[in-house]
Amino acid sequence: MTAKKIFPILIVIVIAGMLIYSFSSGSESAEQYISEIKKERAEKDNFMKKDEGSPFVQDSTIAFSPLHYFEPDVKYRVNASIEPVQNKKMVVLATSDGKEKKYMEYAYARFKLNGVESKLLILEIVDMGPYKGTLFLAFADETSAKETYGAGRYLDLKKVPGAATLLLDFNKAYNPYCAYSEKFSCPFPPSENIVKVAIAAGEKTFH
Repeated sequence: MTAKKIFPILIVIVIAGMLIYSFSSGSESAEQYISEIKKERAEKDNFMKKDEGSPFVQDSTIAFSPLHYFEPDVKYRVNASIEPVQNKKMVVLATSDGKEKKYMEYAYARFKLNGVESKLLILEIVDMGPYKGTLFLAFADETSAKETYGAGRYLDLKKVPGAATLLLDFNKAYNPYCAYSEKFSCPFPPSENIVKVAIAAGEKTFH
């Protein structure tokens, strides 16, 4: 076989190998991600059962049982485009115990999930303390009051100044403490964060 004939064959083999490697490494990456999510959930169960900061430890009237979750699904790990809020203002959210909590507008996150375009308002914590300046996202969706807590769920986000996108990992969506006990005060999501899509990911309702 001449060199001219061998060269195209080698190119095909190299490309095929690259594709196989790409698919296999992607699969391994997804498996590793799912394993990490399950590990985090097991660690949270241990925290909820034993730690002094746990609502189950602080409120002895509620018995601990393992938390309920949707199965991890990589499609709910979304890269949202970030739209910074111009002329930021304070937002006041009502809480589960009839009080109010203040946050500062930070940015809007736009994303498409299950064919639906959504936009969520990301807030910045302004209270003095260890969480001052960190980002806060409360949302409700089509699973709320059905499979998930009716008053919405939360996501912790990392602030990346100047970034055009932000990762929203809904597999890590969690319930506020008032989902377990009425003794806790939890802010409700702002009205614009009630989205018309079922986000079947993260923590389910406890009771």
